[in-house]
Amino acid sequence: MPDPAMTERQKKWFATVQANLEAKTGRPLAVWVDILKGCPETRPRAQAAWLKATHGIGANHAAMILDAARPADTLGWSDAEGLRAALWVEPRSLAALEAVERIAANLDDVVITQRKGYTAFSRVVQFAAMRPLKGGGARLGLKLDPDESERLAVPTRSESWSERLTAVVEMDGPGAANAELAGLFARAAENGRTAGSD
Repeated sequence: MPDPAMTERQKKWFATVQANLEAKTGRPLAVWVDILKGCPETRPRAQAAWLKATHGIGANHAAMILDAARPADTLGWSDAEGLRAALWVEPRSLAALEAVERIAANLDDVVITQRKGYTAFSRVVQFAAMRPLKGGGARLGLKLDPDESERLAVPTRSESWSERLTAVVEMDGPGAANAELAGLFARAAENGRTAGSD
């Protein structure tokens, strides 16, 4: 089930993925959930890899199947508050997120969506994402060219957020959300108004 806090484009994309599952695979979601029960793997990434290797299921459809197969008492995509509480447990990291959310609140049309591993910020497309770092602080990914500021760095390939976020800022706490960061965030948000050549 899609998160209610999505842009219109994200809602349409999710509905299309859902509608195309049976057409592309020849089986409805409920059948795929039953098939997944026979998977020898227990970790979600390994289960997704098994679905691809064994049945040719792509990443988006695998994510949908895994979400539908999740036990009712575990956190799913639609439990934004639960996902946020589970992810942002370190007080200094949470304070950094709240500081960035205050910056986002000063901009029009920003949709904040909670995912298991990060908090996303979107307009038409995702333009920023943030995840906590061990020991406090946070990493903020932005849809910017890293050369736009000395404060920006190139992200590592291991980030799970959108590939269009081509710059990162390391935040050691809420104080890092200063006027310079607000300006960078606003420029990234402008880049989030159009799909461009993502």
